[in-house]
Amino acid sequence: MDRETFQTCCSLVKSHRPCYEKLCSSHLINYIEKKDFSYSKFFEKYVLPNYPCVFSGRFTEDWNSRKQWVTQEGKPNFQRLLQDFGDALVPVANCNAKEYNANPKKIIPFKEYVAYWKDYIQNGHSSPKGCLYLKDWHLHREFPKHNVYSTPVFFTSDWLNEYWDAIEVDDYRFVYMGPKGSWTPFHADVFHSYSWSANVCGRKKWLLYPPGQEDNLRDCHGNLVYDVTEPILQDKRQFPRYDKSCQPLEIIQEAGEVIFVPSGWHHQVYNLEDTISINHNWVNSCNVDTMWQYLQRELAAVQSEISEWRDSMDNWHQHCQIMMKSCTGIDYKEFYMFLNIISKNRISFLHSFGGDTGSSRIQRPHDLSTLGPHHAVFDLNKVAQVLECVLSNEEFKKLDPDSLSPRPEDLLQKIKEATEQTPL
Repeated sequence: MDRETFQTCCSLVKSHRPCYEKLCSSHLINYIEKKDFSYSKFFEKYVLPNYPCVFSGRFTEDWNSRKQWVTQEGKPNFQRLLQDFGDALVPVANCNAKEYNANPKKIIPFKEYVAYWKDYIQNGHSSPKGCLYLKDWHLHREFPKHNVYSTPVFFTSDWLNEYWDAIEVDDYRFVYMGPKGSWTPFHADVFHSYSWSANVCGRKKWLLYPPGQEDNLRDCHGNLVYDVTEPILQDKRQFPRYDKSCQPLEIIQEAGEVIFVPSGWHHQVYNLEDTISINHNWVNSCNVDTMWQYLQRELAAVQSEISEWRDSMDNWHQHCQIMMKSCTGIDYKEFYMFLNIISKNRISFLHSFGGDTGSSRIQRPHDLSTLGPHHAVFDLNKVAQVLECVLSNEEFKKLDPDSLSPRPEDLLQKIKEATEQTPL
């Protein structure tokens, strides 16, 4: 991030309220063709206003996965995939079955899935087993030495994976592989994060709705629709607000192309051909407040669900946190530790930028050097804003925040000192 973008974004973030009406009425999505498109321009034009866009195949043409996983005909190279990953265990969903508002999954050997996929193709893209879709495979975590792709610079301010890499527990980097006809039901991404998705081969159709439109796609009980193409949506008794919804933005994503899905945009996705894609979920300074708002809504939903035991259950508030974490993967204390790791890395980077040799020995994500000190200061300013909201939250106060290390007030002070002392 350069100085001009830093100043522009600092002013915009104070007054900006995303407006999606023009985007939805035009149904036009910007297509970024040339590789000289800058990170600063992407940040200002798409990340900050929370608008989708598509990058051309030029941005992935050097990936080993596009060279090795794909045949000359543009189809999945099953032979090479089996050679590299045949013995791996992978999560597979049945697109023909519904479990709550998703597809049930099971773990099977990758070679078994490839055998199924080949039979599925030979049988005219049908099978008595249903349409099986390999989803949410942590290939990067399981095979870290396989250099099959590199994250485009536009998506490298990735706090989710920065945090989970630091604690060595999980990640939000996934590979998807599925036959023609496989699909993902209507949803928003984890924590209402951003996502980017690149087609290694094949084509996808995306149906996207901007934040707020999902409320028009709930039934009379408040449940989100499973499939936005279902005729039942026309029934006003079942879906009383459907006539107020806008038409979705429809995007056809070709092989090699990368789509940026903004924060909180609900979407439904179809594989139009046999397709392999790579997907990351990510959070940064522009949507960390959205993540915090999401967690507050999730906790409120849990508290409402077990409200009748509020007075009779010991440590009711702690139990609510545990239940929320089982549903979302994170609770309030871990969200604070998430902010702490992100802050610590940027404070260390700024100290080394200012000539502190001791800080240079601390391990930090290498992407901070690429994004620069302006970005680090912008990030820290946003963390400070969210941390102040966390500190004033009554539910957080009930979790004994003084027992956390560092104390939230001390972390906030360190952030302010680091940003004030950094010459920009």
